[in-house]
Amino acid sequence: MTRYVVGIDNGSQSSKVTIFDENGRTCAVGRVPLPANHTPRPGVVEYPDDVLWESIAAASRQAIAEFEGDPTEIVGVGLCTIRFCRAVLRADGSLAQPVQSWMDERVGRPYRQETAEAAYVTTSSGYITHRMTGNFTDTVANYQGMWPIDTAAWAWSQDEADYERTGMPRSLLFDLVMPGEVLGRLTPRAAAATGLPGGVPVIATANDKAVEALGAGLQDPRSLLLSLGTYIAGMSVGEAGATGSEAFWTNFGSQPGTYLYESGGIRRGMWTVSWFRDLLGEGTAREAAERGESVEEMLGREALEVPAGSDGLLTVPDWLAPADVPSRKGSVLGFDGRQGRAHMFRSILEGIAMTMKERADEMATELGTRFDQLVITGGGASSDLMTQILADVFGLETVRLAGGSSAGRGAAICAAVATGIVPSFREGAERFAVVADRTAPLAENAEVYRQLGAVYRDVRGVTDRIYRRTWEVVG
Repeated sequence: MTRYVVGIDNGSQSSKVTIFDENGRTCAVGRVPLPANHTPRPGVVEYPDDVLWESIAAASRQAIAEFEGDPTEIVGVGLCTIRFCRAVLRADGSLAQPVQSWMDERVGRPYRQETAEAAYVTTSSGYITHRMTGNFTDTVANYQGMWPIDTAAWAWSQDEADYERTGMPRSLLFDLVMPGEVLGRLTPRAAAATGLPGGVPVIATANDKAVEALGAGLQDPRSLLLSLGTYIAGMSVGEAGATGSEAFWTNFGSQPGTYLYESGGIRRGMWTVSWFRDLLGEGTAREAAERGESVEEMLGREALEVPAGSDGLLTVPDWLAPADVPSRKGSVLGFDGRQGRAHMFRSILEGIAMTMKERADEMATELGTRFDQLVITGGGASSDLMTQILADVFGLETVRLAGGSSAGRGAAICAAVATGIVPSFREGAERFAVVADRTAPLAENAEVYRQLGAVYRDVRGVTDRIYRRTWEVVG
């Protein structure tokens, strides 16, 4: 009998469900996009209706429909959902109000009851756990920020002041388990909704970035992971819960007792590429279609002919200002008539790479380490051009993995550990995270980017002063 595990990756833009065999091979995939968030007033960002659960259930049905194996041989389901969300539930576990997105201002503030029906406050993973198992149980490793959590102890705090500070008495909170432990078993009702076999154990994972890191095979503290999604961040792993750092912050890892170090990032990272694509309009889309390419593929091919440095075009990808510098804006500098759309496309990718090189260097310095290898995941990792630019900017061999969602793979690894398919998280990462290709830096390009890096580090200091003045006039 071949055993299978399922990895659920509920992300910001879609829910993806992947079925893996016991050797880490992808057997079937389902994906359902999420609708736009509901923003009824400034600062409020919610998931409409019950889209988190419904998208997971629909993606599961898709995966099962594609699966050629025996569903009764599925032995575990790893659950990974969007981090930093807040779900308020009734006593029966149903939603008392819409789930609050990580972008909602309320999740960063103490909890204040908004409905008399509120009986529990939990994360998105806690809510989906209840939908799947009927239990009021959640993974400890998805609690960071405004929660009464003891990060060092991996448990709810023993200090009553933490409950007062967060506005969450213990009676509102779920019970916690470690990553790789059983949250409960799939109920008949959830089995009917998902198509997954009833009674299969549902396994705890962690926050989505930590699960993605596990699925990317991140085990060595000298490996750096870049997650190239809507939000781009640099990540490494360690065994110490570092505090008081300025260049990075510490989150729970996907393995009990380990931690994820996360650099500063880009809040509208690969979204900037989509923005530029859409800005070019329908004519460019038709041109690409006539060539049998996507717009990104066409631009990437054209940008291969553009030299490193984009003939002096410099992009600073601050398309969404940080809360502490609301006047900051993105910039494209250095036009002189030589540049066209391919230069702009390449410059955006270079700006993303150079920004993350800065962030990674700052994190490495504070950690007292250096990075020897770059691993990339997310939608941006599908671009050969982006991969080469990152290798050149970082001056490191850059690794891409086989298969789809790294978070889904990390969730499956947690399920494989819990069900005995693999004896450890390390062996699970080695078996499931298969390297697809390695890209070496090009020495000539790496030298251009090394010199441009010194220029790039000075740009925000100049543009911030200008944008503060324009912000006072036009916002």
